[in-house]
Amino acid sequence: MQVQQKLGASRAMKASRNVQRVFAAHSDIRKEAALRVPLDKAHTFNAKFVPFADVQSNKMSPETYSLDDIVYRSRDGGLLDVHHDMKALAQYGPDYWRALFDARVGTTAWPFGSGVWSKKEWVLPGLSDDDIVSMFEGNSNLFWAERFGREALGMTDLWVKQCGNSHTGSFKDLGMTVLVSQVNRIRKLKPGSITAVGCASTGDTSAALSAYCAAAGIPSIVFLPADKISLAQLVQPIANGALVLSIDTDFDGCMRLIKQVTAETPIYLANSMNSLRLEGQKTAAIEILQQFDWQVPDWVIIPGGNLGNIYAFYKGFKMCKELGLVDKMPRLVCAQAQNANPLYQAFSKAQGSNAAIKESYEPMKAKMTFASAIQIGDPVSIDRAIMALKDTNGIVEEASEEELMDAAARADRTGMFNCPHTGVALAALTKLRERQVIGPNDRTVVVSTAHGLKFTQSKVAYHSKQVPGMTCQFANPPVQVREDLGAVMDAIKTKFKL
Repeated sequence: MQVQQKLGASRAMKASRNVQRVFAAHSDIRKEAALRVPLDKAHTFNAKFVPFADVQSNKMSPETYSLDDIVYRSRDGGLLDVHHDMKALAQYGPDYWRALFDARVGTTAWPFGSGVWSKKEWVLPGLSDDDIVSMFEGNSNLFWAERFGREALGMTDLWVKQCGNSHTGSFKDLGMTVLVSQVNRIRKLKPGSITAVGCASTGDTSAALSAYCAAAGIPSIVFLPADKISLAQLVQPIANGALVLSIDTDFDGCMRLIKQVTAETPIYLANSMNSLRLEGQKTAAIEILQQFDWQVPDWVIIPGGNLGNIYAFYKGFKMCKELGLVDKMPRLVCAQAQNANPLYQAFSKAQGSNAAIKESYEPMKAKMTFASAIQIGDPVSIDRAIMALKDTNGIVEEASEEELMDAAARADRTGMFNCPHTGVALAALTKLRERQVIGPNDRTVVVSTAHGLKFTQSKVAYHSKQVPGMTCQFANPPVQVREDLGAVMDAIKTKFKL
């Protein structure tokens, strides 16, 4: 067995050296990719759309679709899922996959320098490297939140996965590189079949879609709820040349409209009901395992709005377990804003029984929340999220507006710069620590979904204490001081009690 493991690792490293030799000999990274010799069994890898209901039941029906088909729903109206031939992938052992993925990290070899496409065989194995639209997204840092964990939570092993350290400032880049790459392929295979790509968005999806479409030269259209996203989020699709429609409704209203438009036109739907995006997002879970040297954390806490991301993380962890790279899965926590918490309400009604969540679930009219990207009352991926929670013995927790803003601000004081959605996850963690659900030495990862710079308006309001009804206990407003040494010294002495 050890000999086989060593041979697998050796072959993976040899493949990596071949990539490096090709890179040294050529200057065009796309030409290098064309010259690269694929894995000897790569032709057996394949992925296809199947009804999500089949995945739930673990019984595959004859209903399948090619990834080249423009299809978003199964015949019964349910969601679809990208299904991989796991037996084909299992022809290579876990040591081979670990060594191969690790060897690609940080390289400039196209497209493996991307955190997503470094796992290409597990994402879209049939896609030509030449069709890929990538900005070398992913590879985001896993930050040891030592001081915050120790001082605020009494924890020794708290980590924050900074998915917002990406091209457009959010985790949405991970999924959009996959979707736009597949669209790029379809447009070449079937000219005229897709004229543009569209999405409904609470901000981050529109930024990712417009950027990747701009890179590929594909027109993009975004439906945004008027006055419900930050200016930083609004300007991104504008800057990238998208057609931006600001609509007097909420996200759910925008979603209804985009589904109608894409049903009647050759405009491709890019929202997370399209399971292609989840294939990219799942690589963040694999990345976490890589960063822990293939050790599994105890808990992973994920902000939840449309609920596709918690399923994506589940899918990444599950693939690693099924293919033997790890021997267990972490427990997942879905963190929701109290003003948009249909999954939390169902979890509470079910009294923590994941088996009974579906019967308790009811969509709601989401209220305004600082965590605007998860202000969704009728999440399309509710069934996906329930499956993820069931299989990982997961938990759902909520955070009020004051709790999420205080949690983000308190963590910022230890060196972070959190978006409000990360604040939701940190507030949920705080509650679970207070109840001793999460132990002081449990290895815990909080998923930060976006960069705080996209939400400076909310931070300015908080630190100015201009949020109605909110104490803003961690506010740190600037101190107005006249041009006088004595006044400056008094301000310093007051602050630091000198």
